[in-house]
Amino acid sequence: MSADPKWSSQNNQFNFFYFFIALMAILLIQDAWQNWKKVDQVPYNTFQTYLEEGRVKSIIIGKNQITGELLETREDEKKRFATKKVETDLVTQLEKYDIRYERVIESTFFRDLLSWLIPIFIFIAIWMFMLKRMAEKGGGGMGSFMSIGKSKAKIYMEKNTGVCFDDVAGVDEAKAELQEVVDFLKEPKRYQRLGGRMPKGVLLVGPPGTGKTVMAKAVAGESGVTFFSISGSDFVEMFVGVGAARVRDLFQQAHEKAPCIIFIDELDALGKARGGGGPGGGNDEKEQTLNQLLSELDGFESTEGIILLAATNRPEILDPALLRAGRFDRQVLVDRPDKRGRIEILNVHVKKIQINKDVELDQVAALTTGFTGADLANLVNEAAIFATRRDAEKVELEDFTSAIERIVAGLERKNRLLNKFEREVVAHHEMGHTLVSAALSLVDKVHKVSIIPRGIGSLGYTIQRPTEDRYLMRYDELIHKMAVLYGGRVAEKIIFDHLSTGASDDISKATDIARNMVTKYGMDKDLGNVAYEVDRNTYLGEQRTSMRHISEQTSQNIDAAVLKITQEAYDRAHKILISNEELLRDSAQRLLEEETLEQEQLEKIFSKIQKES
Repeated sequence: MSADPKWSSQNNQFNFFYFFIALMAILLIQDAWQNWKKVDQVPYNTFQTYLEEGRVKSIIIGKNQITGELLETREDEKKRFATKKVETDLVTQLEKYDIRYERVIESTFFRDLLSWLIPIFIFIAIWMFMLKRMAEKGGGGMGSFMSIGKSKAKIYMEKNTGVCFDDVAGVDEAKAELQEVVDFLKEPKRYQRLGGRMPKGVLLVGPPGTGKTVMAKAVAGESGVTFFSISGSDFVEMFVGVGAARVRDLFQQAHEKAPCIIFIDELDALGKARGGGGPGGGNDEKEQTLNQLLSELDGFESTEGIILLAATNRPEILDPALLRAGRFDRQVLVDRPDKRGRIEILNVHVKKIQINKDVELDQVAALTTGFTGADLANLVNEAAIFATRRDAEKVELEDFTSAIERIVAGLERKNRLLNKFEREVVAHHEMGHTLVSAALSLVDKVHKVSIIPRGIGSLGYTIQRPTEDRYLMRYDELIHKMAVLYGGRVAEKIIFDHLSTGASDDISKATDIARNMVTKYGMDKDLGNVAYEVDRNTYLGEQRTSMRHISEQTSQNIDAAVLKITQEAYDRAHKILISNEELLRDSAQRLLEEETLEQEQLEKIFSKIQKES
């Protein structure tokens, strides 16, 4: 990009002005310095001594100072002197001596004026400096007043985004959707020849960390057009009307740079559904900003080469007017990746680290069900850190396993010392989970078990390795999953004949599964195929459940059905562990000795288990 000649000329004049001011200041300081060096500041009694000795040639009397010149100087004396005192009877004293003197009436107008102006200028300079710094750091409404209505969008050229579709993995469907946007920006006439048009706006929807922002940058990188990036919160200010002004300024810049892409991250901060705020409500600024955005979306045609991309993880709170046809015409889901997608994402991130060629990423992907792209990037980084701690040459599979444990279960708490009895309870509890899982065919097999405390409340943990991603589960599979959860409680009951608080989280999870089976999935024959609870989406990836209007009798039947299902799972776990009580005791003792059992050690234990008949 070539420089603007007009701007360059103004910049040169600006620099010359400051150079001139600096030069004048240096000259004034130098002159004052030279004068100070030539004048000797003396006490008043020294001045009187000069008079008595007859060494004074002439003096000038000011209001608060006397300056004079000596007839002759001695060692270390200067020709001129000054003293900061004027006696009222000085003229009477001078008449005794043959000295030429004169009185000067000083004008203090400029000095008084400067005494007022200089502090004001200093205050203004500091104020402007602080405002400039706040504006540079995005200081919000108290930033630069001259640019308060200007858009804060960062402008990237294609080469500056540094991202293309090759850098985005695990979201093939979303990439295919956005590839059409890239093709339109490269070949708009191809889409216009049949009268079609591209959507004005594309909304990227997905849980946090799935790569929505990276996808938007990749579109700009692939198409090679100007990329405007701004967050929805940047439009919201404390001054009413500023957000709307910034929306206008953003689209004005986009018209000048077309073809281009406007990307608004966290659209929910700007496009939240409007509501009646009452007179003088606090939502006026947000509503004006949203209205201006809607107006701008209606004010340009897709043939102009402006594409609006936005990202949000809370689509349910967006204003319906924002999502209607003709505005955000297309919604693209950027969801959590499946196993194949996780392998692709891992392949992208492991290029940045030194990894052993023997590491099979499909094993890592199998242990990371539900991880987003950001989670996987963090996993690779944590694995590299673990390898660095043990001074390894390459990152191994064990480093990835340790990183997964660190992310999922929390940090090892080796300083949390359990007494002997608590360690025995935890060991039998964890082996109860492990053996029930090994005996059942419809659950994921245990990959690792440990009694080392982790996180906030975990005294031990069991890691299962899924063989595949599952989206549907049958009644038997859910019962088996609950049986594994109850395995720890059952093992404590069999071995120690007591109940502890260690199974509270397992019981809570099992109860939730049983209640969903009854109230949502219609898996109880007595209650029938009726949904007694309804999910209300409040946040993408999370749900809030509320009960429908049901009778007291139905509520009692639901509680009875939940109890029946949980008891069935408990009994199944009890039957398995009673059949393998000796193996439970032996394996728990080995876990106490080793503290952690890996997959190879567990396989030897599993070969001795009596499977469920």
